[in-house]
Amino acid sequence: GGTRVSRLARLTLVVAAVGLLGLGAATGVLLVAGKLGGRLTEPDAAPRAVTARGDLAADERATIELFRRCAPSVVYITNIALRRDFFGMNVTEVPQGTGSGFIWDENGFVVTNFHVLQGGQAFEVTLADQSSWPGRFVGAEPDKDLAVLRIEAPASKLKPIALGTSADLQVGQKVFAIGNPFGLDQTLTTGIISALKRQIRSVTDRSIQDVIQTDAAINPGNSGGPLLDSAGRLIGVNTAIYSPSGSSAGIGFAV
Repeated sequence: GGTRVSRLARLTLVVAAVGLLGLGAATGVLLVAGKLGGRLTEPDAAPRAVTARGDLAADERATIELFRRCAPSVVYITNIALRRDFFGMNVTEVPQGTGSGFIWDENGFVVTNFHVLQGGQAFEVTLADQSSWPGRFVGAEPDKDLAVLRIEAPASKLKPIALGTSADLQVGQKVFAIGNPFGLDQTLTTGIISALKRQIRSVTDRSIQDVIQTDAAINPGNSGGPLLDSAGRLIGVNTAIYSPSGSSAGIGFAV
């Protein structure tokens, strides 16, 4: 009885090997079982040497350098609504939404989307060094979905973004988006310009003309962040996505 059970157990292992690894692997199992008198063993795992990485590719080095240079210009914006206690006079700050923005100059002006600030009564701007500053609303152009805050941070903490031009862009150019999708700060995504002269609707239901379409991943929280060319220059403000699910579907738009 014991011999029969042992043979049955070995046969079961072989059948399992056939199903999982294929006939060739199962044949190997049979040979091992035969040499070891029916016992299946595994060799000890030997340590392996780490394969040398070698130099990064030129385009990788360029992307890394672009992010290091431009990320300090990108900020995280929290939109805060002030709520009064129903049973008292206490006022509570309630986070209403978040988005991205970028430092315009050393005077503390910060550019973002109007819809990032819409409905807020107070704003908090978090810099790349994780320091947070109250943002004062300066003004907006809702028809273009653009707005400006100002923070009283020292000039040493403010790194203005490099300015480019959008009039001479070409479909196929590489682009880079830096922002805070889903609250994940300092996120870099890459892609190309997929189309030019697109048209989208602003929060006022007016048309915004000459919008850049890109396949760089843009998600909720990227709004207001910069779209950069391969030289790290600002060419657009990431504004909207086309997606039934609300997440990136490879079609993003920048004003």
